[in-house]
Amino acid sequence: MKDRIKLIMEKENLTPAKFADRLQINRAIISHILNGRNNPSLDVVTRILGEMNYINSEWLINGTGNMYKEEYKGNSASVEPDLFHQDTPDMGRTAEPIEKSKEIGFKQLNNNSYTSEEEVIMSYKNNDRKITQIIIYYDDNTFEIFGPHMK
Repeated sequence: MKDRIKLIMEKENLTPAKFADRLQINRAIISHILNGRNNPSLDVVTRILGEMNYINSEWLINGTGNMYKEEYKGNSASVEPDLFHQDTPDMGRTAEPIEKSKEIGFKQLNNNSYTSEEEVIMSYKNNDRKITQIIIYYDDNTFEIFGPHMK
């Protein structure tokens, strides 16, 4: 079962810490399972199946059948595209031309001050980039991290 849990984490792109956070269990529990010290408890198995209801319980428990339930399509629990799953090419929309963004260049002067130049630097949209994490910092020195499977 340890190897199947590792495979779930790999397919979901989750680190052990993020996997534990998603299941709302102590990170040490996942660490102990992955290093072979402990076997997964019934609580861990039920949390995996509850949080990831598209995982085939027969596969997780016994290793038989497919990893995903038959009705499951794709490799993510999300049905709607979200900020972190942008690789769906056309969702019924027509392609729109990408506008070039303009940035104003700054040139450093001898007295260590900056001044705006009229030089326009063209930047092009890079379609290979995907958002993997968003961090919001608050003025009271706290922060929140948002990722594809965080709540």
